[in-house]
Amino acid sequence: MNNLIQKLTKAEEEIMQIIWQLEKTTVSEIISKLKGDKPPHSTISSIVRILEKKGFVSHKAFGRTYEYFPIINKDSYSKFSIKNLVKGYFEGSTQELVSFLVKEEEVDLDELKSIINNMKS
Repeated sequence: MNNLIQKLTKAEEEIMQIIWQLEKTTVSEIISKLKGDKPPHSTISSIVRILEKKGFVSHKAFGRTYEYFPIINKDSYSKFSIKNLVKGYFEGSTQELVSFLVKEEEVDLDELKSIINNMKS
């Protein structure tokens, strides 16, 4: 499935986060969940249609209203994004990624040990 997933723009990803959270939603509901200045309905509608063309969402029509729902789940996109991050910035090495996170103090050694222990159980 990962070969079919495409990278999302920042705006597309922001909209997808809302769709994943709500599971079923309309453009108006998406706009109400956005933080800061609210873009026009037509802008969000265009982004949602792009997400549909990219295969991330589908819709059901209720009269003139469309209800959108995800067809690629958040876990699948997360896995795709992490793999691309590791491939693009850490020469394909998850060890390099983890080493970077420890060096940058994003993860300390105790957290790392806890993660490893939780994975074993």
